[in-house]
Amino acid sequence: MIPPLVRPFAALRPQPERAADVAARPYDVVSFDEAKAGAAGKPWSFLHVSRAEIDLPAGTDAHAPEVYAQAARALARMTDAGMLVRESSPCYYAYRMSAGEHAQIGIAAAGSISAYVENRIRRHEHTRPDKELDRTRQIEAVGAHTGPVLTVHAPDAELAQLLAAATDAAPIADAHTDDGTRHQVWRIADAATIAAIGRRFAAMPAIWIADGHHRSAAAARVAAAHGRSGDARFLLVSFPTDEVRILDYNRVIRDLNGQDETAFLAAVREGFKVIAADGAVRPEAPAVFGMRLRSGWYRLELRDPPAADASPVQKLDVSLLNDRLLAPVLGIGDPRTDPRIDFVGGGRGLAALEQRVSSGEWAVAFALHPTQLADLIAVADAGLVMPPKSTWFEPKLADGLLSLPLSS
Repeated sequence: MIPPLVRPFAALRPQPERAADVAARPYDVVSFDEAKAGAAGKPWSFLHVSRAEIDLPAGTDAHAPEVYAQAARALARMTDAGMLVRESSPCYYAYRMSAGEHAQIGIAAAGSISAYVENRIRRHEHTRPDKELDRTRQIEAVGAHTGPVLTVHAPDAELAQLLAAATDAAPIADAHTDDGTRHQVWRIADAATIAAIGRRFAAMPAIWIADGHHRSAAAARVAAAHGRSGDARFLLVSFPTDEVRILDYNRVIRDLNGQDETAFLAAVREGFKVIAADGAVRPEAPAVFGMRLRSGWYRLELRDPPAADASPVQKLDVSLLNDRLLAPVLGIGDPRTDPRIDFVGGGRGLAALEQRVSSGEWAVAFALHPTQLADLIAVADAGLVMPPKSTWFEPKLADGLLSLPLSS
């Protein structure tokens, strides 16, 4: 029997009136300083669980054993105090995120590890071993999946109607994270609706991981370690592909690989048309890049487009930048592990690139055109993987509003 893609689950969640006290931005989009500031004066913020190092002595390694132990204590404290309660029976949950004029509504569920292993919950990125290990240790320490994986599914009119009907009731959580995103959650406990949702997902050949590859990979590791891969699950929230929003995912490099700016620009001109710009360059189309040096902004246009028979991965802007510039000109090796490269999500804006370069710690920044969702799906369906940090989905799901205990 083919295991279902998703199932209902009995969530660990905040009391409705305390959701605003608990909800926090995801652990991996806030720096230590941002997490420390975000949790200040908020004893029930989920940052005390997801970024437990903020409650330990300054300088504590974020991956030290005592950090995971502190996370477990923080979660236990929230449960013991009644801030978090366990659902009495398995449910699905409607989850709406609103940011400015944008809104999207999806379904929170327990994703099947078996379906993940069989590539029916499809991925498009390799994971970094250190980050995968970090999430594995976190899950094991707290005994729960506390960071939801964002997946996407093909639009389904009946599923959309079921979710819309669920939102007629009062939400069990209504909170804003400090980036301004509003998060609302509704419980779906009716047996007929649960069965109908199950049928809609059973009709789908696959769903795709959009954001959360390290969390899902860590969940699979935990399941394998416990000998439970067959029936194990992980926490996900799935949205229809026509509602999610992808922003640019930009790059910064620490140095110019031993070159001064003149020599570097000459090398770049071999593969790109380089045009000096008066201000920040936000690429308006594929194969166009913005580049920030300490001398100013430049617009880069690729001289030779990829071959018509190139793979879906080779045609991506992130691949073109890697293959035509980062590797040959700047000597960047594996972007997953090379310490000379870092990634800046589009939600932080081009000003963040300017700040990095102006600080003197980074020599050059690149602004990219957002990867298209159709390209992501084409790569995943082909069984291929994108370069790391190819997509930045925004808004981000909140941590703390729904968790999936390992005991489920």
